[in-house]
Amino acid sequence: MSWGSEQQGQQGQQGYGYGYGQQVPPQSYGQGYPQYDQGYGPPAQPVQYEQPWQYVAEEPRAAASNTIRMDPVQAEPRTEPAPEPRWVPEPEPEPGSEPEPEPDAGPRPKGGGRDRYFDALRAIALVRVVAYHTFGWAWAGLVFPSMGVMFALAGSLMAKSLERPALKVVKSRMRRLLPPFWFWGFFVVVAMLIHDWMPGWQIVFWIVPVGDPPGNQWGIQAWEILWYLRTYLWFVLMSPLLLKVFRKAPLPVLLLSLAPILVFQYAWQPPYNRFGSGLTDFATFLFCWLVGFAHREGVLQRLKPALVIMASLALLAYGGWYAFAHQAEFGTYDLDEVPVAQTFWSAGFVTLLMYFKAYYDVDFAWLARFKRLDRTVTIFNGRAVTIYLWHEIALVLAVPLIDQFWNVPAFEKWLPLESQWFLFGIGWVLIWVAIPLVGWVEDVAAKKKPKLLP
Repeated sequence: MSWGSEQQGQQGQQGYGYGYGQQVPPQSYGQGYPQYDQGYGPPAQPVQYEQPWQYVAEEPRAAASNTIRMDPVQAEPRTEPAPEPRWVPEPEPEPGSEPEPEPDAGPRPKGGGRDRYFDALRAIALVRVVAYHTFGWAWAGLVFPSMGVMFALAGSLMAKSLERPALKVVKSRMRRLLPPFWFWGFFVVVAMLIHDWMPGWQIVFWIVPVGDPPGNQWGIQAWEILWYLRTYLWFVLMSPLLLKVFRKAPLPVLLLSLAPILVFQYAWQPPYNRFGSGLTDFATFLFCWLVGFAHREGVLQRLKPALVIMASLALLAYGGWYAFAHQAEFGTYDLDEVPVAQTFWSAGFVTLLMYFKAYYDVDFAWLARFKRLDRTVTIFNGRAVTIYLWHEIALVLAVPLIDQFWNVPAFEKWLPLESQWFLFGIGWVLIWVAIPLVGWVEDVAAKKKPKLLP
């Protein structure tokens, strides 16, 4: 849901979170070289040689085949090398068959395997999104700005992917995102049609959500989260150009990315339509996306810790001050409702997270010692799109399900049916049901064999 959606009279809670992808580590190959046993033919007269060492061949057959003979015409010995093992090259993969990174799955460490630091951040972001939509905590964004974190992770992965042809990367991102969106959107659109919704030409945004897809008030809690998909697609389409500009002057471009949201707030207000809403969201999280570029390109790693910490704290201070100082204007200090505060707070928060990874090369490899936790993080990352799209529907369905619990005397007596925490728990139960039920669509979109769990 965009910042402009409030001007359109839409109501509902907003949350942010998730991003896409993974990198395949390069393979290393070793090469061994055969050793040769050398011997000379018998001399004309018996001669005794004193040898300071003695070589014993490991392979008798190889030693016999690697002898040195004297040519009667030449004075120098001539060797006959043993035949080397025949090298058969690996077959080249067919175009389009090579594995590609998953959407926003995060970069992998140099040594191979998934980077659990980024995986953990993504999992925390998804949990925070569901919690925010359940409880509506205004302070949730201050504790962990999920949306900014996810855009930073996606930006880092996108910069890595653009080492390949840009058109191929953009098509891959769209292919991985759109089928799960279409599958989910089919149920939402049909449900709204049943509830007296008649779309116009804007229904094309349910095919490619470069603008906010339309809907009625009945289904707003389901479709309001699509602002994230729209903003993500904007960044994907703009990334080839953004990366070229960023590489020309990384730090100046990174700092200037904070300017558009200030211009929109104080100098020029975007139009009151889908394009204006998308432009505002794009400007709000542009810095976070470019911080992902800075991490991948090694820009952050070259900076001094004191400089980064001071700059990050300044961004956090300004973002927090703006949220509380303009609380009367926006009716809340919730970052999701205050674009300028969201921009600066997320920028400072995400810069610290990405710099910590880049400078100290931290990796949460210790997660492997906790099998269940490690498995949960893996599922969250392999089904991030599914969790994000279906979590609001899960929370909606949890309400009538809990209403039925009141008809069971034991449940009414012993279960906290009125608690939001109970709603939160039932919501997650339904999310875990949705993961094997509909999550396989992500595998199909990625051209993988469908699985119940990743």
